[in-house]
Amino acid sequence: MQDQHPWYKEWFNSPYYHQLYFKRDEKEAVAFIDKLIDYLKPSPHSLMLDVACGRGRHSIYLATKGFDVTGFDLSEGSIKEALKHEKENLHFYQHDMRLPFWINYFDYAFNFFTSFGYFNTRREHENSIRTISQALKMQGYFTLDYLNTPYAENHLVHQSEKEIYGTHYIITKWCDETHFFKKIIIEDEALKEPLEYTEKVTKFSLGDFTEMFASHDLQVKEVFGDYNLGTYDVKKSPRLIVIAKKK
Repeated sequence: MQDQHPWYKEWFNSPYYHQLYFKRDEKEAVAFIDKLIDYLKPSPHSLMLDVACGRGRHSIYLATKGFDVTGFDLSEGSIKEALKHEKENLHFYQHDMRLPFWINYFDYAFNFFTSFGYFNTRREHENSIRTISQALKMQGYFTLDYLNTPYAENHLVHQSEKEIYGTHYIITKWCDETHFFKKIIIEDEALKEPLEYTEKVTKFSLGDFTEMFASHDLQVKEVFGDYNLGTYDVKKSPRLIVIAKKK
């Protein structure tokens, strides 16, 4: 049964979410996409899908390279912002990744920045993988950019604080056997009282993804461990970047 009030629906619509995460790492995101495109070598005007695209920063950059890019996201607020950048080769839709999208249409699909693992059940995650696989043409490629669970467990900073444009963020992280949690308390002069959100992300391993992919006609072709596309090391790599091909 789907959660009627999922944490991500409200949090991802918040301007504080975008302030906390996306005012930084623009250079890193661009460098990562450049490396990825260099590796994948897509033909000009390839059709690309950005799953859980947020406000579309990755989609916008891919479109500047001449690809035909479609992004979708559950967050109404994010898509409203993304639509400001829409043009002939850049399209955005509000959509839930658990539900079917276009069928056999895209050459490439991407899911960046741990934009996965938020749902309550394995079935919901499986449905998301099915959506992505169905959206790809045969021989199409899917790239998943996820946290590397063992590394994240060993490098958990339990408490930290950040000040961004006068807004104070108090961040507490912890984990159990199946999930990572991050509680974010937001203090801002503009707020009557502090806001509080708790993120919850599933601990998926490479084996979990390999299994889910295989169930939906996706075969793992390559695994990288960081945004420089370095070799994946289960203990040392900060990221789990999986490239799969639709059979």
